[in-house]
Amino acid sequence: MSHAPQGSAGATRTCPHCRETILESASVCPACRHKLRFAEPTSTATTSASTPLRVEGSFRNPVDNGAWEYSMVLTIRNERGEEVARKLVGVGAMRPDEQRTFTLSVEMNPAPTGGKRTWH
Repeated sequence: MSHAPQGSAGATRTCPHCRETILESASVCPACRHKLRFAEPTSTATTSASTPLRVEGSFRNPVDNGAWEYSMVLTIRNERGEEVARKLVGVGAMRPDEQRTFTLSVEMNPAPTGGKRTWH
């Protein structure tokens, strides 16, 4: 969780539905997609998010191979290359001829105005 003061850019909270850590300014949880609050039409929360990064890839376990296991790990680094966050997103196994597709997307919204700005 972020140590940013409540109401500042980068402040976080826990989603009451799925218990994931999300931005305090979110009106919809990006993990479970539940609505968290009703936003006024003029608020920045209703501005559609830009997606500056979206990567999708898939792989198939060949028919002649046995079962294979996989782990999906997400790492975030700052401009100095220092690890800011590392999370095991999921694990699983694939039998012969099974396929998995993974999608990574980063959504960005303007931070709420007012309050002290902190960056993470």
